Amino acid sequence: MTEIVLVGAAGRMGRAITEALAGASDLALKASVERGEAIPPGAGRTWSNDLGAAVAGGDVVVEFSTPGVAVAAARLCAERGAALVSGTTGLDADAERAIRDAAARVAVVRAANFSLGVLALRRALEAALAALPPSWDIEIVERHHRGKQDAPSGTALMLGRQAVERRGYAAAALRTGRTGRGLRPREEVAIHSLRGGTWIGDHAVVIAGAGEWLELRHVAEDRAAFANGVLAAARFVAGASPGLYTLEHVAGAAAGAAASG
Repeated sequence: MTEIVLVGAAGRMGRAITEALAGASDLALKASVERGEAIPPGAGRTWSNDLGAAVAGGDVVVEFSTPGVAVAAARLCAERGAALVSGTTGLDADAERAIRDAAARVAVVRAANFSLGVLALRRALEAALAALPPSWDIEIVERHHRGKQDAPSGTALMLGRQAVERRGYAAAALRTGRTGRGLRPREEVAIHSLRGGTWIGDHAVVIAGAGEWLELRHVAEDRAAFANGVLAAARFVAGASPGLYTLEHVAGAAAGAAASG
């Protein structure tokens, strides 16, 4: 039985992961960690606002929180010998570096999106860009609920960076939004962020040529789509060697286990 310390347990993703864990026979929720004021009234003894008191060697820490908490969790995991599944988005370069530093000592799965459908979207984008001439333009539109803290979404940035790298553009070719006058540069990938209502997650990559266009789109209708990927990542890091892993590694390991089974 792998014990899970869930950081950001009262948030939207935290609640979805808690629900998914209730149906898992091989994973147990050891502790739900949140800010004191965010702990639900009447919460049980597994709830805590003290991450340090909750984490021990051999645990798997799953965090969907804030950049500062993500860094603290990564450093604590490295110190205690606990594996980490990190899903907080909007990290700056220093925070990303802290995650990589932790991965030198423990197994870390880091992803902006834990949906296997988004993984399929990324693979479809790679195939589409390989099949289409470089004259086709790339635009990304993402929609999320009004309460999302960061824009663009981590998934949109991941898709945009993938497109920029595949086309061989400079990093500055990735831009957000568009205002003013002037022609669209040929070497550009633009991300447009919509915020409102209760959209859980909607990402569309539009690739437009002369007289035709192609749209690749993933829509998440329930956070269970992400929670199931998180649980797969937790199972993966529980037995993995130190290193920084992605959802591709998790999916590959799962496919290999299914084939051998």
